[in-house]
Amino acid sequence: MKTPVMDALIKLKEEDSVSFHFPGHKGRDTNVDWKNLMPMIDTTETMGMDNLLEPTGIIKESQEEAARVFKTKYTIYSPNGSTGSNYIALSTVLKPGERVLIQRNCHKSIYNALILNNLDPVYIYPRFNEKYNATTGVSPEDVKRELELDQNIKAVVITSPNYYGICSDIEAIAKIVHEKDKILIVDEAHGPHLIFSDKYPKSAIESGADIVIHSTHKTLPSITQTSLLHICSDRIDYNKLRDRFQLYTTTSPSYLFTVSNEMATAYMEEEGRKRLDDMYDYILDVRKRLSEIEGVSILEKDEDDGTIFDLDILRILISVKSFRGSDLKKMLYEDYNIRMEMNDQYNVLAMCTVMNTEEDYEALIEAIKDIASKATDKDIKTVSINMPEAFLSLLPHEAYFSKKKIVKIEDSLGEVVATPIIPYPPGTPLLATGELMTPEILEHLKFLLENDINIVNLSEDKSSIVVVDSNE
Repeated sequence: MKTPVMDALIKLKEEDSVSFHFPGHKGRDTNVDWKNLMPMIDTTETMGMDNLLEPTGIIKESQEEAARVFKTKYTIYSPNGSTGSNYIALSTVLKPGERVLIQRNCHKSIYNALILNNLDPVYIYPRFNEKYNATTGVSPEDVKRELELDQNIKAVVITSPNYYGICSDIEAIAKIVHEKDKILIVDEAHGPHLIFSDKYPKSAIESGADIVIHSTHKTLPSITQTSLLHICSDRIDYNKLRDRFQLYTTTSPSYLFTVSNEMATAYMEEEGRKRLDDMYDYILDVRKRLSEIEGVSILEKDEDDGTIFDLDILRILISVKSFRGSDLKKMLYEDYNIRMEMNDQYNVLAMCTVMNTEEDYEALIEAIKDIASKATDKDIKTVSINMPEAFLSLLPHEAYFSKKKIVKIEDSLGEVVATPIIPYPPGTPLLATGELMTPEILEHLKFLLENDINIVNLSEDKSSIVVVDSNE
């Protein structure tokens, strides 16, 4: 048979691109000979090994070491990515039918967990920064208001940092949540490195969250699909979480994922921690040099605006005058052999880790400088990308399991979506399952499509969506 996947991977390796995208290892080694180890470490629960689902030996010891490094009560290696970790976390602290307060620009896996666990969501919208046209973090005051308005909310789910590296005030939110005797889950998938240096935003682990989820493959030198699930307080029943872990986790967990989590943690405790500290001032200089290029703008913490509580400087969001984000991403790859993590309508995102080199950053600066020199006076159509407020018409599980029909996007006004409409990345639903298509959202969806933003759950030709059949 043909081998298109292997062929593409070989071609990718031969390109030797500058990587500002996931995974965090950037294709570079950390003194581990993975090539020669691969056949040996692809094993199962054989004699002398251990079982991730019921660890009593080497995996138990390794997870205890990881808990020590990350300063948690318990740390579990989660092989189904942070998607699986989010499923486990929500099912641990909530029963079917219970109400949960959720940051509206959270990852799609949180919305999936609502369906799987038959939960009743209350959405809290993030703030918006007009200067950078970017959704930011959640206000502690908004969390407090929602908890006071609805006494039936049992838990709160916050995403911090978001895809752009913008952090919410988790310490203040945790204090409010615990004063109300609720549980705080923080999806910190984009911030596992934060615990290793006090120069960057404070980790949710040290800010009072009860459960914290990390994607080690995002910012640490670990392979794709690796995740850590941290229990950080006595409010969480460890035995119940282990039970939910067994429910959602594959019965054939990969030792490759397990050892990758272990080695990434071991690397960060020593060499990685030092590299993270040492690169801080250099990254500030890179950001400064980029921002000084005529026609270039970099997302920064705006003290006067107040919508950005804190910012992880390792996420560099770049816009160049007269260029759409999709054009920038394409040019950087095709003309300069630089792969960026993502683009939105106006920006490209460079995702930086301890595995990037000075040569990577210099290549990026020179490429952006060259692109900016080609800017014209032509303005891009500017439309606010502030999240349009959506209206929940049916609970997510009700809409998902309903009778469905397919309608053209232009005919979808007033329909209730049965599957989420998701710009990906970053994976935040424009419409979540059970929400109503409004004129504002329909216009926004069309704008995203016009700007070549990838939308998940549309038909193959991007013309139709799945909605609830109201004639059922």
